[in-house]
Amino acid sequence: MIWDWDYAWEVFPKIVGDGLRTAVVATVLGSLVAYTLGLVLALLRRSPIRVVSGITWAFIEFIRSTPLLVQIFFLFFVLPDIGLTLDPMTTGVIALGLHYATYTAEVYRAGIEAVPPGQWEAATALNLPRRRTWTAVILPQAVPRVLPALGNYTISMLKETPLLLMIGVLEIAGVARQVGSRAFRYVEPVTIAGVLFLVLSLAASLLVRWLERRVRYRN
Repeated sequence: MIWDWDYAWEVFPKIVGDGLRTAVVATVLGSLVAYTLGLVLALLRRSPIRVVSGITWAFIEFIRSTPLLVQIFFLFFVLPDIGLTLDPMTTGVIALGLHYATYTAEVYRAGIEAVPPGQWEAATALNLPRRRTWTAVILPQAVPRVLPALGNYTISMLKETPLLLMIGVLEIAGVARQVGSRAFRYVEPVTIAGVLFLVLSLAASLLVRWLERRVRYRN
């Protein structure tokens, strides 16, 4: 038989217990970095100071135009040469967050620019401080517009976590490969890994839809 249920149930706890936890942690922490840094980059991109906006644009385009795997290798293998050594998990989180921050920055920028000009004018007419304008007027209207795109990037980040195997981070695919190599049998471990990614992606998609409805309802 191609499929062995006994072997599948034997390896399932290992893949879920070790690989799933690592993949979720890397995705959640990487998303927090991407969302926070992406917003900062979006604001810098809109800076009236041309030098600041120009440098930010160049940084965003450079990161977006180079492969994530190369960035992971650079952080893990090159930075130690200049005295900065990071453990594999930290490297993975930073690489994922930094890479996807450049994409979320453009998403944020599009959401901000979609806010009607009248909202800016109303805030100015009310003499609201700049910080209050952003936190109370602009961002509450921009964020609901970009939630679906941010959710898609989170799902993409989850599916990119197997790249961390290259620096020794054993997430779902890494644990599946490790388990399969012990018995020279990969059908069950790899299939379980694929199903786990599918379930996580669908769950994340449903969560994003729920958040989108909640935010729209409040507004």
